[in-house]
Amino acid sequence: MTRSARRRRPVRRIAASRLATGGWHPVDWLCELAGTAFVLFGAFVLVGVVESPRSPVHQALPATALRLTLIGASIGLLSMTVALSPLGRRSGAHLNPAVTLGFWARGQTHPHDLIGYAAAQIAGACLAAAAFRATAGSWARTAGYARTEPAPGLGEWPALGIEVALTFCLVFAIFLMLSSARTAPWTPVASAAALTALVPIGGPPTGASMNPARTFGPDLVTGEFGALWVYFLGPCLGVMLAAAALPVLASGRDLLTAKLFHDARYRSVHASRLPTA
Repeated sequence: MTRSARRRRPVRRIAASRLATGGWHPVDWLCELAGTAFVLFGAFVLVGVVESPRSPVHQALPATALRLTLIGASIGLLSMTVALSPLGRRSGAHLNPAVTLGFWARGQTHPHDLIGYAAAQIAGACLAAAAFRATAGSWARTAGYARTEPAPGLGEWPALGIEVALTFCLVFAIFLMLSSARTAPWTPVASAAALTALVPIGGPPTGASMNPARTFGPDLVTGEFGALWVYFLGPCLGVMLAAAALPVLASGRDLLTAKLFHDARYRSVHASRLPTA
């Protein structure tokens, strides 16, 4: 076959497989690192803008609920942007070690990629936190460098329960959307809507992390780890509960893909019941 004929040959679409691909996938991992860094840097900057007492935006928005709604909606839009970008279409735009853990629990993600994705997401969060501290100056400092920790007087165990509940709601909504071919393309929108609703609810008591990497980055940069175990264990328990609840609460349905926006033109290292390139 000539080189020109090979160029004209259409992309071959293969039938979906229930087996995730093992091995090393550095391109997918780097996509997760870049996507996580982009979303969290934007989120941290927004926290500085709306939560720093030195910011005119903070002074113009005295209501805490309004500020948290703005933060949740903005994080949702940033996440949706990554999911729809080539980065997200390639890796799946998990952007959260807990989300990847949930896909692993449902058999969609290979253990190799669970480790690779989690490491990349944590690295991206650390880069975002370091960049925020270096560029935001006094706004970052007076906004606590965007750290999450339990509210004074709450206690770590109640905070753990709140993080479990918040993460369960977020991830179950994602899983529910991805379990139907009709709703799967709208998963980024549903995820953004869930974040818009959950951040104002969970923000006052815990900071509404729902993401171990999101909490670890600012903690590492500041050297203040506080109740870090709450923000690792809580989201992980929440996604495991969501993974177990999906077939029970969704009439036996299972995930069709482990990508928040599945594009058949892109390869997938995850198990998939949808066509892949």
